[in-house]
Amino acid sequence: MLEDHAKGMMLLQTVGEIIGRKKLQKIVFILQKLNYPFQEKFQFHFYGPYSEELTLKIEELCNLSFISEVKENKGGYHQYRYQLTGEGEVFLKNYDIHMPELRACAETLDGESSRFLELVSTLLYFDDLSEQVVVEKVKIVKQRQHYRDEEIHRGLGYVQQLKSKALWC
Repeated sequence: MLEDHAKGMMLLQTVGEIIGRKKLQKIVFILQKLNYPFQEKFQFHFYGPYSEELTLKIEELCNLSFISEVKENKGGYHQYRYQLTGEGEVFLKNYDIHMPELRACAETLDGESSRFLELVSTLLYFDDLSEQVVVEKVKIVKQRQHYRDEEIHRGLGYVQQLKSKALWC
């Protein structure tokens, strides 16, 4: 059980900080789809794939002071920042988890906007369908996001790029 928690901590250790709950959810989902060993179950939700399990693990890790969650008021909405704490660093030394190329992949994902990762994770959620059907589904389920055709095609290209570079694929 705690090994799964440690994987999330390792992600935070690798990138240093993840800004946003949605971004954290999307990064873990995308890494899972790239065959990194994250075990959380995801369902489709308002902002694309969402894992209640991941939310609970993050909450538990915060309660144990292994990660910090800083809530910032951004004038109309709240934003959360996640980092591994010193206690988390010490705890993580108890685990020997190998995730080759995690740094490059996770940093690439973290460098993208939450909006774009929402698109990419939605594309990956439907990746068992043909590209044409996926594009149609995205236009329906993400209608409120108003993704332009150029954004969707950039997202599709990004998915292919990730899959071609991910060591675990």
